[in-house]
Amino acid sequence: MSTSTQSAAPGHSFSVKGQYIKDLSFENPHAPASLMAAANTSRPGIDVNVDLKAQKLQDNTFEMVLHIAARATAEGNTLFLVDLAYAGIFQISNIPAEHIEPLIMIDCPFVLFPFARRVIADVTRDGGFPPLMLDPIDFNALYAQNRQKLEAASAQA
Repeated sequence: MSTSTQSAAPGHSFSVKGQYIKDLSFENPHAPASLMAAANTSRPGIDVNVDLKAQKLQDNTFEMVLHIAARATAEGNTLFLVDLAYAGIFQISNIPAEHIEPLIMIDCPFVLFPFARRVIADVTRDGGFPPLMLDPIDFNALYAQNRQKLEAASAQA
C-alpha cells in the first residue's frame, strides 16, 4: 500500500510506503475465569500506554513505530494484556529540516493510529472480550509534552 499527499508548496511530498504489525502480543492469563469475571463486571479498568519510536532508514525514508500497550483489570485481577507495535515506512521529499521531526513524530503516528486501533479492537474481541476501542490520541500534545521533558532534562544537565 502506498499513498502520497502533496503539500501546497511544489515538490514537497509525504507518502506512506508501507505499514505493518511489527510485534503483537495478547495475553489472557486467567482464562476462563477472566472471561466469566468480565461478563459480571460492568466496566473493567483499562490502562493504556503509548510510545513512539522513529528511525531513519535512508535519506528521505523513515520508519515510525507506534507502540500501544493496554491492560484491563477487574477487582485487582488482570483480565487481558495487549501489546502492539504497529509500524509504517514513510518517505518525505523537499521538506525543510526544521519540519521533519514534527512531521515524523506527529503526522506519521496520526496516519498509523486508526489501523493500530482496529488491530487492538479485533484482537481483544477475538480474545473473548468486548472490542477495546481506543480513544483518539492527540499526537501534537504528546510531541509537545515530550519536547518539554527533553528541554527540562537538558537544562538540568
